[in-house]
Amino acid sequence: MKFWDISRTLSNEVAPWPGDMPFQFQLTGKIAEGSSVNLGAIKTSVHNGTHADARFHFETEGETIEKAPLEIYMGRAVVVDLAEAFLGSSEKHLITTEDLRAHSEEIADSSRLLIKTGRWSDSAIFPNQIPVIAADVPQWLQKNGVKLLGLDLPSVDEIDSKSLPNHHALARAGIAIIESLDLKNVGPGIYNLVALPLKIAGGDAAPLRAILWRD
Repeated sequence: MKFWDISRTLSNEVAPWPGDMPFQFQLTGKIAEGSSVNLGAIKTSVHNGTHADARFHFETEGETIEKAPLEIYMGRAVVVDLAEAFLGSSEKHLITTEDLRAHSEEIADSSRLLIKTGRWSDSAIFPNQIPVIAADVPQWLQKNGVKLLGLDLPSVDEIDSKSLPNHHALARAGIAIIESLDLKNVGPGIYNLVALPLKIAGGDAAPLRAILWRD
């Protein structure tokens, strides 16, 4: 059995969303300085690193993260590798249904889709521009039985978007969102996935540890 950790490492070097609270870790107690234990503390936005968005993030009355059904974040998942298309062309900006149609059978069989673009390789540098899903993708995913979409990008919408149309469209289609995956060492195909968000009361999102494996 082989495992792949597809979570970004949280550290003080991780680039936060512009204007958001950065991740901060410090030792508040150190054995080397006389403490009985090493004791760490963190301060962070819940959107730093690999995380799951709750509907409350973009809807006032939306469900908060501790109420998210856990079964969505566990089960078969397909990785679709679009890195060659995005790295090979600076003009390509949209993830389209044409990109996904060739993988429709695997997508329907797994119901969880992880898209690899390769466009955010260094977590310490926040990207200026990212690929986003085309407007008709959420409905296409819904028709193909998808209930979770994960990306190796900090958002499913444009960096400068205020209306977050893709967040809303995915929610209407009943599709959960995982952002900021690390898929650089993962090839295409079907895997088993566990990616459980932390149980944060009232949370608009939560960090998670995302793992893939194959028997």
